[in-house]
Amino acid sequence: MSFDAFFSTSICYGAGAPEVGWTIALPITFPLAAIALLYAMGAVRLWRRSAQGRPLRIRQALLFAAGWAVLTGALVSPIHALGERIFTAHMAEHELLMAVAAPLLVAACPAAVLIWALPAALRRGMRKFTRGSVLQALWRFASRPLNATIIHGIAIWIWHIPVLFEAALRHGVPHYAQHASFLGTALLFWWVLLPRLGRQQAYGSAVMHLFVTSLHTGLLGVLLLLSPKLWYPQNAAGAGLWNLSPLEDQQLAGLVMWVPAGLVYGGAALLLAGLWIRTSATREARDALRAV
Repeated sequence: MSFDAFFSTSICYGAGAPEVGWTIALPITFPLAAIALLYAMGAVRLWRRSAQGRPLRIRQALLFAAGWAVLTGALVSPIHALGERIFTAHMAEHELLMAVAAPLLVAACPAAVLIWALPAALRRGMRKFTRGSVLQALWRFASRPLNATIIHGIAIWIWHIPVLFEAALRHGVPHYAQHASFLGTALLFWWVLLPRLGRQQAYGSAVMHLFVTSLHTGLLGVLLLLSPKLWYPQNAAGAGLWNLSPLEDQQLAGLVMWVPAGLVYGGAALLLAGLWIRTSATREARDALRAV
């Protein structure tokens, strides 16, 4: 087996029909299975350790399961294999990673559960490692809302440069590097912006960065939609499977990036704006009562 084949093994249904196959690639299936196992182990330990907060942990577990299911569906189901031949499927896969799986996983707050799955000695070692000055400085820099938005935006735009995009289609390592950068920067982006317990939320900043992200991803989608030439001819090889011309496939992919993804970012911005207004009204009412 070649090196690239190791990264792109598929189980197909029907000879000559890899477009409907399930992708069973060890660099993808092993981390997915390991994360699910670790989460289950940590959740059981926390459940046995304390009865407090169980309703919250159940909600978080459901969010994690939903995010993990979407992530697995995007990377293992026939969507992935289709994405190597049909640009629209490829775009749908990317949006599932960045705009659906990532916010669900972040909303689940899985870090504590995953850490509790580890042995005590390893937990202590990780605590010391994460407290290192260099790592702390890098994290403070990356986790600023503006920086997280820029990092996520760079990952989206740079991988849509034709030479890089088509390199990711031809070779396994760049392909999974592309997915890892999309998912990793999306997790950072949503972690910084979504509200969570124990942190004072800057709703105004989060709304602005979500709105900006909606704008620039929508712009990329519009460029794909309106372009008179193909950006990635190699990714349009199977457009006929959906009775589309290669250019129509690109236009549909641009529409997917523009509208559904834009609705996610825009909807999240509206939700946070509502929370911002409600929080401000509650604070004003509390301040008014104190002044009486």
